[in-house]
Amino acid sequence: MTAVVRSAMSPEVFELLFDASRLRRLRSLSSAPSLQLDDGPIGDTEILLTSWGAPRLDAALLARMPRLRAVAHAAGSVQWLVSDALWDRGIQVTSAADANAIPVAEYTFASIVLSFKRAFVHMRNPAEVVGWSDLIASPQYGSVGRTVGIVGFSRIGRRVVRMLRNLDDVRILVADPFIDPEVVAAAGATVVPLAEMLGQVDVLSLHAPALPETRHMIGRGELAALRDGATVINTARGWILDHEALLDECASGRLDAVLDVTEPDPLPPDSPLRRLANVALTPHIAGSMGTEVRRLADSALDDVETLVRGGRLAHVIARQDLELSA
Repeated sequence: MTAVVRSAMSPEVFELLFDASRLRRLRSLSSAPSLQLDDGPIGDTEILLTSWGAPRLDAALLARMPRLRAVAHAAGSVQWLVSDALWDRGIQVTSAADANAIPVAEYTFASIVLSFKRAFVHMRNPAEVVGWSDLIASPQYGSVGRTVGIVGFSRIGRRVVRMLRNLDDVRILVADPFIDPEVVAAAGATVVPLAEMLGQVDVLSLHAPALPETRHMIGRGELAALRDGATVINTARGWILDHEALLDECASGRLDAVLDVTEPDPLPPDSPLRRLANVALTPHIAGSMGTEVRRLADSALDDVETLVRGGRLAHVIARQDLELSA
């Protein structure tokens, strides 16, 4: 069985996502004479495969695809992609956000483990000569008996919690006003209000979405409430963290930070945060990169195949979901 499936993404992204085997799979599912949306007439398109570089699916574009019934997004967030016109037409939308959560959670878990040893601080300041014997008794080192705070029990937050359970004697707290405490407890963590969490954690890991109400949710007051020596890790959105307040705390030496996302993203070359040895910056690489993007293609192709065969979709995004997710 096939359907008229076309793709809408930049040529570079299409080439990255679809190697020879995945391209063969896509062709086996599509009866379209051309797989690219911009190659000729598109009025017969039934399923649209999107990713980075896709156009916004507004009323004007949708009017050219009257038979469109589903969009399979081979990336994470669809906030920028969808429109009221799309929802009003009842077009189904799926996302590879679950697949994209895997490398972000892996990066976050690795960062948490490294932060327990202040590894990033030593990497950033190799000229400082410090011996093992100078550090062995320091209470700033080690994972045993530590507490990690997860802000947002999202797809990524849940995966990080699962990974943290592999560590010995690490307590996991979760702040998320929309989650069932029993669900969190079953995952091995405890729900607490954000204000209550902050003074207890050695690592604060951010996984909240970028919504109007989450802008600078970790601000001057929240950072001041953290313990001396705590590490702030942000792999979510720079939007949710007040960077001016973070600069003050890190410049004083009271807090460390690992930032894969910033505001703006990337930070300007002259940003003072770039000069601090206790601030590790990476260029938004926690999400799917290089070979990892093939997971996104596989997820989207699974959704396309399910649509073609009339099965039940596993990765559906509903209009109301966007009120609580990025």
